[in-house]
Amino acid sequence: MDFSRKLPIGIQDFEKLRTSNFLYVDKTAYLYEIVNNGCPYFLGRPRRFGKSLFLSTLKAYFQGKKELFEGLAIADLEKDWIEYPVFYLDLNINSYTKFADLENALEALLSRIEEVWGANDSEKAFSTRLEGLMHRAYEKTGKRVVILIDEYDKPLTSTLDKPELHEQIREALSGFYGVLKTADQYLRFLLLTGITKFSKVSIFSQLNQLQDISMNKYFAGICGISETELIANFEPEIQSLAKEINLSYDETLVELKKRYDGYHFCENTEGMYNPFSLLNTFSNNALRYYWFSTGTPTFLVKMLKDANFDIPNLENDVTIAAPAIADYRAGDTNPLPLLYQTGYLTIREFDQLFNEYRLGFPNEEVKYGFLNELQLIYLPQTHINTDFSVPNFVRDLMAANVEGFMNRLQAFFASIPNDLSNKTEKDYQTIFYLLFTLMGQFVQTEVKSAVGRADAVVWLKDTIYVFEFKLSENSSAEKALLQIDDKGYLIPYSAGERKVVKIGAEFNRTERTLSRWVNS
Repeated sequence: MDFSRKLPIGIQDFEKLRTSNFLYVDKTAYLYEIVNNGCPYFLGRPRRFGKSLFLSTLKAYFQGKKELFEGLAIADLEKDWIEYPVFYLDLNINSYTKFADLENALEALLSRIEEVWGANDSEKAFSTRLEGLMHRAYEKTGKRVVILIDEYDKPLTSTLDKPELHEQIREALSGFYGVLKTADQYLRFLLLTGITKFSKVSIFSQLNQLQDISMNKYFAGICGISETELIANFEPEIQSLAKEINLSYDETLVELKKRYDGYHFCENTEGMYNPFSLLNTFSNNALRYYWFSTGTPTFLVKMLKDANFDIPNLENDVTIAAPAIADYRAGDTNPLPLLYQTGYLTIREFDQLFNEYRLGFPNEEVKYGFLNELQLIYLPQTHINTDFSVPNFVRDLMAANVEGFMNRLQAFFASIPNDLSNKTEKDYQTIFYLLFTLMGQFVQTEVKSAVGRADAVVWLKDTIYVFEFKLSENSSAEKALLQIDDKGYLIPYSAGERKVVKIGAEFNRTERTLSRWVNS
């Protein structure tokens, strides 16, 4: 790695980034476009996707800091460089486990602005203090105010699993943000960023003049890194990574795309890479799952389980009506809008006729990270009670130890807590899906997705394993094995040189484990 090239990992301040010579992917052409339109905006993007840096860039622009933009696209576009009063409110400064956390956050943010523009003791509520600040800044400068609110919804998304606290915070923020609706005479520019737009809730009914550019194709690349930007800005880092992992330059690009690309914020647009993952990959010179290690909201995976969602469909078969994809209603039991907005699912295609989107995982980092989280929800405490793990299972497969990996699987199911004992065949299919799909991190796998395909297929260098599972109350291991032949499941694999191993397994719901298996 070339350490003379400074990667801006964790740097969200545009001025620091530019004055300290960090690498910067130029997004200022987007900036020029939105600031000259003059509309109040909302921009939704997943976490760690560059929203804060873009807001910081806007802050520097509206402060008239022309010198920071030398050599960037906007330098050739902007002629005036007028300085405006800027209020920057970052709601990401607290964890919001109690209502006082919101009060403390707003107090800290407003007090900081009052140090510049003064305070009025008669202004008691947070909303009246914000209104008073806008008025004083306008009166003192003769210029309207720029308000930039980062992660406006952090207090709301943090409390989705705490309904009473969530409602209390929603009401407080509704009044606070509502002031902005009647402040046109004081406002030069307004942008809120967050993960989701809480539509049909009074916050956005109050701010119904906001233009939502989250799914506007002209702003699809406003955050994140496109493949064009990746190649143009990070060629030395790609070359260094290629050397480290012993792949060619082009092969390394394929690996980066498979792991970190694939976010689409509008149909028929170029996929975007997760910038946090790319920067950490280049900094560490290693392909890892970085974004997912920063934490996954537990309530998301619980929502899927509580909704009895068909987990295998998350691959690419879930659809959602276009009007619903950008909205989220508190208490809504449909997890799809939130899964899309938080970045766990992305747009695969748009059906113009039915006005609906087909969604799927954007990349391997998200897919395997999210399925690991789902496994913990579907199978609590299992790993503690057995020596089962996906890597151990794959090692036995590689060693052609059929009895070994089937015994592991048997012990694994026997350790599942009693509260799963009365589940349906669908639940067990979900568990198999999670296990075999997670193997895809290490070997090539295929899980049943259509009639005429075995329940699971695993490709190794010398061997192909074909699995068929049955419930003992309906069938048997022998019939499962016979079905592999009768249905022609082996036909797609018969032309190769690899050995094919057939495994029929029988699941006993009373015993809650694999009771028998046969192979040939």
